[in-house]
Amino acid sequence: MSAPTGPREGNLEAPTRHPLDWKNPDFYNEESLNKELERVFDICHGCRRCVSLCQSFPTLFDLVDESPTLEVDGVKKEDYWKVVDHCYLCDLCYMTKCPYVPPHDWNLDFPHLMLRAKAVKYQKGDVMTRDRILTSTDTVGKLAGIPVIAQVVNAANKMKPARKLLEAVLGVHADARVPEYQSNTLRKRLKGHKSANVAQPAGKTSGKVALFATCYMNRNEPAPGEDFIAVFEHNGIEVILAEKERCCGMPKLELGNLEAVNEAKEYNIPVLAKLVDEGYDLTGLIPSCVLMFKQELPLMYPDDEQVQKVAKAFYDPFEYLMLRHKEGKLNTDFKQALGKVAYHAACHQRVQNIGQKTRETLALVPDSSIEIIERCSGHDGTYAVKKEFHEHAMKIVKPVVTRVQKAEADHYGSDCAMAGHHIEHGLADGRVAQHPISLLRKAYGI
Repeated sequence: MSAPTGPREGNLEAPTRHPLDWKNPDFYNEESLNKELERVFDICHGCRRCVSLCQSFPTLFDLVDESPTLEVDGVKKEDYWKVVDHCYLCDLCYMTKCPYVPPHDWNLDFPHLMLRAKAVKYQKGDVMTRDRILTSTDTVGKLAGIPVIAQVVNAANKMKPARKLLEAVLGVHADARVPEYQSNTLRKRLKGHKSANVAQPAGKTSGKVALFATCYMNRNEPAPGEDFIAVFEHNGIEVILAEKERCCGMPKLELGNLEAVNEAKEYNIPVLAKLVDEGYDLTGLIPSCVLMFKQELPLMYPDDEQVQKVAKAFYDPFEYLMLRHKEGKLNTDFKQALGKVAYHAACHQRVQNIGQKTRETLALVPDSSIEIIERCSGHDGTYAVKKEFHEHAMKIVKPVVTRVQKAEADHYGSDCAMAGHHIEHGLADGRVAQHPISLLRKAYGI
């Protein structure tokens, strides 16, 4: 029998990501974009494996099925944007479903095509004021985090009349959970912090870590940052807070504002590269921020040595702990069992291809069982709070909520604090999501 010829489904080779050609003028050419969208949409229409992942794919397939030709060529080009708007770049289609990703001949990278479309849309000026505000995390955080103002903002966000007004004026859904703002930030709490530990290298790890605070953990939820310091120092790791930071750029990336991503990169990379030169490994408590430095910036700047240096030094916190455990450097003297934990694996952590490191770490705690939930929560940081998308986000999170309910767990949470609170919002039973690093601190009894 002769060998099959032409493109075939699937690859024996690992998926590979091509650099993002965002500085090429053709990247922003709408005619060229539409041609590529039609090509990729046609492949997706013939496959339909991703229909359960997010709202982008049902939207696309409905457009096709309701078109006069019942094919992609019958879909109006202006309706392509409906598909683009529902994509929040979780990357799960690329990582878990699509059999046509490179090095396949069809070279299909749906998330980065959506990113290109968002960039074109942004350059056209087709962006809501709300979206510009929601993705300006540093500016909003500085203002809302001022003492007294933080209290007023937090109180207003819990009042139905104020939320109805916010929905009418800005398009933030009145029922969506929005994060609280803290005037006592993580940076303030850790001011003057000095580690007493002496770095002990082990395997790939240096034993000294610089924490990229992230705008969310600094200004919205600093407690897990304190838990991180306690856990890592309990394991003999020397820990410092990066001298300064701006937003990693992920919110602006998802908006398609690549110039703003570049500005954030120009600010953050020199600070982080200097830390790497001083022997520090890097980490952050928001998977999306870690992914930004490990994947997205390296793909935007493939020839930038500083960016590549930072990428190689960045670790997920639990990835780091398990690397230490492999070398016999993890403290396993746990004082308190966790019982049953329903653990949601965040999409942007899964995309890092590091395995189930959080589950593996928590499973080391005696008399503890970890049920992992590998399904998108549908939050994305901004998608779930937008008026036109909130109901879709609640639909996406429902299977996750059901899994947590059926688990009847003692604790539940996610590496992504925002995803955890989105699940909490869906449960609405009074129980509070807990970050896995906080659960680990609880297990240590420190």
